[in-house]
Amino acid sequence: MTDINLPLILLAALLAGASPGPATLTIAGTSMASGRRAGLAVASGVTTGSFMWSVSAAFGLGAIMLANAWLFEIVRYAGAAYLGWLAIKSARAAWAGASLKVPDVSQKSIRGHYAKGLGLHLTNPKAILFFGALYSVGVPPGAPVSALVTVILAVGALSFTVFHGYAFIFSSGPMIRAYARAKRMFEAAFAIFFGAAALRILTAKLA
Repeated sequence: MTDINLPLILLAALLAGASPGPATLTIAGTSMASGRRAGLAVASGVTTGSFMWSVSAAFGLGAIMLANAWLFEIVRYAGAAYLGWLAIKSARAAWAGASLKVPDVSQKSIRGHYAKGLGLHLTNPKAILFFGALYSVGVPPGAPVSALVTVILAVGALSFTVFHGYAFIFSSGPMIRAYARAKRMFEAAFAIFFGAAALRILTAKLA
């Protein structure tokens, strides 16, 4: 582990994970609209996706995907389509302007929210690029498996803390009351953000 700067890796992961983006916005929006259990389920799905990309990048899959542009393009277009769908859904909610309903906390709903978070992160090109860069720059070639496992677990624990922290913060009473008072404004903002993110992914250039 002497050649691996774990504090620097964790700082990079913290900045990437905590910065506003589709994942954090989805966690925040779900937590305010549907409560803490739903927000934590989305956060768990995002964390799982983050862990899967981390493992893949650690063992070279990220580099393989970037070297084979068509694989990356599949993920890129899938991610843009998913964000576009979220934008349309939020825009419809803003247009309807319905009052806040009692959230569905059934086990089926929880599984759906988990799948939403997982699908969002598995189709996020930013995750591929970030984890690919993290392991290619922060972990020297030939690092032992034990070092890779340490980095994977440390980054995974950090991701868990950040994403679930978002769910706890945005499912607090004041945040939910603020959402209830300005539901249409929040949904309109979500629609604009998701739409802009989808457009950015579609127009992004690798080179």
